[in-house]
Amino acid sequence: MTNVSATDRRPSKRERTLAALVEHGLDLFERQGYDRTTVAQIAGAAGVTEMTFFRYFPAKEHLLLDDPYDPQLTAAIAEQPRELPPFLRAARGIREAWRALPEPETPIIRRRVRIAAGTPSLRGAMWRNTGNTERAIVEQLVADGASPDVARVAAASVLAALVAGLFLWAEDERTTLADAIERALDVIEVRS
Repeated sequence: MTNVSATDRRPSKRERTLAALVEHGLDLFERQGYDRTTVAQIAGAAGVTEMTFFRYFPAKEHLLLDDPYDPQLTAAIAEQPRELPPFLRAARGIREAWRALPEPETPIIRRRVRIAAGTPSLRGAMWRNTGNTERAIVEQLVADGASPDVARVAAASVLAALVAGLFLWAEDERTTLADAIERALDVIEVRS
């Protein structure tokens, strides 16, 4: 029996197809713009059918909008002292979560955010995507004793800063994601 390390493992066909769809999609979005790029063009460039594209992404916007961090954010908010006002709990929890997450290793994430930030037609989809995170934060704050109204304002305010930080990071190759988010949260967090 031969042991194969994770670094020696060849990517599966599914992983190769996903990588091709993302890479060709990003290339096309950067070259011709998000709105002028079709799913058929992305699929064709990746050497697959449109049906295959939709097995990986429910819509074209999902190639850009991916947010796997909600559980880490809400857990970090839950760990903040309950005597803090909900706004500070949310801001400090998000700050702690981002400090604990590794810096994205590939330029693909920066490219995704940059394209999304520069595409007006994606703004609504971005805020819908952020709405899931907002609901998770509100639920956590309410579970910890905040009123729903206060929790909604706290979550929306902190997420606006987080999105602004993401956009700043996408445009500035010299900064890390953690630094961009720290700076954005510094603007809104009242020091006690």
